Amino acid sequence: MSLVTLRDVLGPAEKGHYAVGAFNANNMEIVQAIIEAAQEERAPVILQASQGAIRYAGLEHIVSLVKTATLGADLPVVLHLDHGTDFDQVMRCIRHGFSSVMYDGSGLPLEENIATTCRVLEVARAVGVSVEGELGKIGGTEDDISVEERDTMYTDPLEAKRFVDETGVDALAIAIGTAHGPYKGEPKLDFQRLKQIRELTGVPIVMHGASGVPDTAIKKGIELGVRKINIDTELRQAFTGGIKSFLAAEPENIDPRKILGPAKEAMKAVVKEKMRLFGCAGKA
Repeated sequence: MSLVTLRDVLGPAEKGHYAVGAFNANNMEIVQAIIEAAQEERAPVILQASQGAIRYAGLEHIVSLVKTATLGADLPVVLHLDHGTDFDQVMRCIRHGFSSVMYDGSGLPLEENIATTCRVLEVARAVGVSVEGELGKIGGTEDDISVEERDTMYTDPLEAKRFVDETGVDALAIAIGTAHGPYKGEPKLDFQRLKQIRELTGVPIVMHGASGVPDTAIKKGIELGVRKINIDTELRQAFTGGIKSFLAAEPENIDPRKILGPAKEAMKAVVKEKMRLFGCAGKA
């Protein structure tokens, strides 16, 4: 099946009141785990590549891996750039076949964020690519994105309305208390802020830093309009946990296929669990 856009998967999610999982991929085993899990759960899915993943695997390799994995998959798959902070990088992803991109101008003044997001949208709309924007600073560290706790800035609802009105983005990532990377304690999310932003903008909301957020908070977010939920840290933990467990049991084994196999299965289990939690299982 050909790649689809965020609009193609978030539109039905809006009508069905569920969220679609967005999972970060860095190599073949991760891509396979995500696609196989989506097929088994019959779920639409978003595969994301960060700028760090692109540097690691190479842009052409990422695109080829995802497109090859989707050849036999009869379900909606989005190939999405996660946290693209550089305009030229976003353009390269569009040219190489990404069906969706995120321009993250959250570190810029509001007017500059709006202006550059509109530049991205002008190109993306012309070639049928969807665009996610971001407003507010989500704490924690993920590849190129690092925001200290003291610098975390929650999204202002009125600024969010202006941002969406002036850009027309397909989805909006907001800061309501989640963070990239492992949590030190249980995150406390500002659901009232989420509710207000959703009511003012009407746009599908994206929850970044969802790894480690309690299931009850995830479900509450979905009730209030979260339609795309990003998972990365829990995949990394499953990947490394699978490898560690295998090598602990078979320390002399040097076959990478046998070492990485358990890691792939561990990631599949995480993806399937999230799809059921988000409500997108059985929706493809």
